[in-house]
Amino acid sequence: MSLKAVTVISGDSLVLRGRPGPQGQPPKERCVGLAIITSIWVLHLADISAPRLGTSTREDEPWAFESREFLRAIAVGKDISFTSIHSLPSNDDVPRDLGSAEIGGVDLSLELLRNGWAKLKEIKREPTEEDNKKRDAENEAKAAGKGVWNPHGQQARAVNHTMPIDSQAFVTEWKGKPIDAIVEQVRDGTTLRVRLLMPDGEHQMVNIALAGVRSARASTKQGEPSEPLGEEAKFFTESRLLQRPVRVQILSLPNSTATPFQSAANASAPPPASIYIGTVIHPAGNVAEHLVAAGFARVVDWHAGMLASGGGMERLRAAEKSAKEKRLGLFANLPSTASTGKSNGGVVSNGQSRVFDATVVRVWSGDQVSVVEKEGSTERRLQLSSTRGPKLSDPRQAFYAQEAREFLRKKLIGKHVKVQIDFVRPREGEFDERECATIRYGGQNANIAEQLVEKGLASIVRHKRDDEDRSSDYDKLMAAEQAAVADTRGIHSGKENPAPKQPLNISETSARATQYLNGFKRQGRIPAVVEYVAAGSRFKIFLPKDNQTLTLVLAGVRAPRSARNASDKGEPYGSESSEFASRRYMQRDIEFEVDSIDKSGGFIGSLYMNKTENVALTLVKEGLATVHPFSAEGLSWARQLYDTEAEAKQQRRNIWSDYDEEASKAAELAEAETETGPLKSEYLDVIVSDIRTTNGLAFSVQILNTEGIASLEKLMREFSLHHRSTTSPPGFVPRGGDLVSAKFSDGAWYRAKIKRASAIKKEAEVTFIDYGNQDTVAFSNIRPLDPKFRSLPGQAHEARLSFVKIAGIDTDYYAEAVDRFRSLCEGRKLVANIDHREGPLLHLRLFDPSIPTMAQDPLACINADLVSDGLGLIDRKGCRYLSSYPQVLKRLQLSVAEAKRDRAGMFEFGDIEEDE
Repeated sequence: MSLKAVTVISGDSLVLRGRPGPQGQPPKERCVGLAIITSIWVLHLADISAPRLGTSTREDEPWAFESREFLRAIAVGKDISFTSIHSLPSNDDVPRDLGSAEIGGVDLSLELLRNGWAKLKEIKREPTEEDNKKRDAENEAKAAGKGVWNPHGQQARAVNHTMPIDSQAFVTEWKGKPIDAIVEQVRDGTTLRVRLLMPDGEHQMVNIALAGVRSARASTKQGEPSEPLGEEAKFFTESRLLQRPVRVQILSLPNSTATPFQSAANASAPPPASIYIGTVIHPAGNVAEHLVAAGFARVVDWHAGMLASGGGMERLRAAEKSAKEKRLGLFANLPSTASTGKSNGGVVSNGQSRVFDATVVRVWSGDQVSVVEKEGSTERRLQLSSTRGPKLSDPRQAFYAQEAREFLRKKLIGKHVKVQIDFVRPREGEFDERECATIRYGGQNANIAEQLVEKGLASIVRHKRDDEDRSSDYDKLMAAEQAAVADTRGIHSGKENPAPKQPLNISETSARATQYLNGFKRQGRIPAVVEYVAAGSRFKIFLPKDNQTLTLVLAGVRAPRSARNASDKGEPYGSESSEFASRRYMQRDIEFEVDSIDKSGGFIGSLYMNKTENVALTLVKEGLATVHPFSAEGLSWARQLYDTEAEAKQQRRNIWSDYDEEASKAAELAEAETETGPLKSEYLDVIVSDIRTTNGLAFSVQILNTEGIASLEKLMREFSLHHRSTTSPPGFVPRGGDLVSAKFSDGAWYRAKIKRASAIKKEAEVTFIDYGNQDTVAFSNIRPLDPKFRSLPGQAHEARLSFVKIAGIDTDYYAEAVDRFRSLCEGRKLVANIDHREGPLLHLRLFDPSIPTMAQDPLACINADLVSDGLGLIDRKGCRYLSSYPQVLKRLQLSVAEAKRDRAGMFEFGDIEEDE
């Protein structure tokens, strides 16, 4: 009978198997006459004995391995003709026979005796010619000292039949190093037991799971069913590797997935492993690739990190793709329909371009960005494929979430990138449809997701089997994650970093902003980041070094107002201006300078990008902002602003698209006459209802002896009764600009307007519209204003002094000037003349009729008295109408001369007008 040698048990015993079926199928049992021929057969060579290999409970007999190796080398995989002399009792239904065997006419017993790897048993029968040949062969080996007859004996060798106790140390020592080995057992298509022939001569038995693949499980116990194609996969590997010399590379312990944010304190030492993950390379190649190509195994994603760097995973993917296309083995019933989210040709399922060049305009989080296509203006929000960034909402992840977002910002914001849409994640529940993409940047076309993962700032999504909706570089991402885990970087470090503190908003109130004004002025240009663009000329700035935010309003320009909500129309070109500023400056590294602050706490100043680009000039050049003459006058680059605006007008850009130069000049002339011309004298009885000194002197007045004041007194009586029973409606949240009822510190309710509200602090800054004073009020003390109290306009009018400005807030005379103004005005009924109107702001000359000189001289006023006291100066910059009142100007000049003569107030140490 002729069978194929599968394994060699020892120097005198072999396991034989029938020939494979069609297409390499495992051999089946078959009937020959009345006999059933099984697929597996054990043959013991008659009349000889060879030393036995050891087990975990006993050691090898001397020369056992060498004897086995001699027979293995000449027999395994060869066709063997054997003659059975005697049948032995079967073992696990495997027949055992005693007999002789030949390979190509060479007698195996005789060959073993001749080379000294077996001994002739004592023969009690009459010797035959064949027996004499065997005896002569043995004597020849003895004389030559071959094999077991070597007079020097066997060199000592340790054979470890159990897995190494310190699994991690073994992997660390031998990871990636090729080790010669012999496959001793095939448990299933991708699980082997191998004998490692260590360089020091020791033998180490280990279990190996083939890296990157997994086959169906084969039966290990009698009566236990195998999974479909499990036996075929096992036979495929057995027929190629069993007892073949191979080279093994140990790659990893069987840790299936990385565990981000695992505390190092809780991580315990792993128990001894029962199996390693590695590659087994036969001279004909990597059996894993052949196994997958035949459809007997699937690719295992989470092994990608071990194989991607050498291209191994790419070859496995190609083999699997080929098997799927041919519908082989495990993929025979694979559906032919493609994923709905996958790209098709040049477009994806939502009709957008699949591959395109773009510019990154915003970083939303550690795994999401917005880009604008190079050949269009559409903004597309993209999710990095197969990548999951840390969550800012989770305190354990917040630190790394901010780090990941900052990493993306520094690498990508404003940069040109190449985008490949891998798939589109459909809308699901409250989550919108999202394009998932691979984004590359720079000359090396680096994958930003791979860099993010490699630094431990993101993890990889584990996709379901056969889920093709994944990154085109998925295997490289897995390799990057494995590197991050190995080096304990970022989210894999086990460190518990505290969540970042909320930045301090120094523009929250005017009082807080004032504390920082002088410091910012001294620093000059300050490096920062544009956190958000609120409007074309209004920016939220983040100072990373100090963990502070502020509002910066560009000096010298005004951008059109954009719509705040769907019902708000905004001004023409407001949305274009805001969009331009957002795409060009959002999240960019910038520098800013501060000149002053506004009444709401915003800083007024300049913004620079790349050290040379003045943002205000750029906006004006693009026709998306206009010059604001009042704030532009004090700027050193004001002339440049006007020239740039003139250029934008000439080229009719955006705001100036309908610009008519002649009509504009005529309108400007008329407006100048209105703004600077004198108003008709209009004397009113007033009372100063509120004085504010936080950001320079400002005050409010009520105009007396009017229907409004009488109506206000009646309204306040009804208002008080109304609020005895009213309560705040459930869910009411005050918002900026709302008219409300608010409780003042005196316990009474008044009409008010919300300046700004903080949902976090549950309080709002309000201005009481009938008195002008301001306060911060808790949400619990705010009610919606009943419609019946809305008809009467606010009775407080914002005002400033005409012609003069008191001592600056940063001088030693400011407090004295404020006190003097209070003593002259607070609580007194005065007469006021409106000299100029600046929107709702009234420029007033104030008179006290109880003072005789003011009652007799129409030019004598509180404004002039403050100048005479050396506590005020003529405001030539802020009052452009000054020249229209020559008599008033002459009187004020006399007051200045009087202050200089008496060295009063600011003139105490000399003429400060020279500085002006």
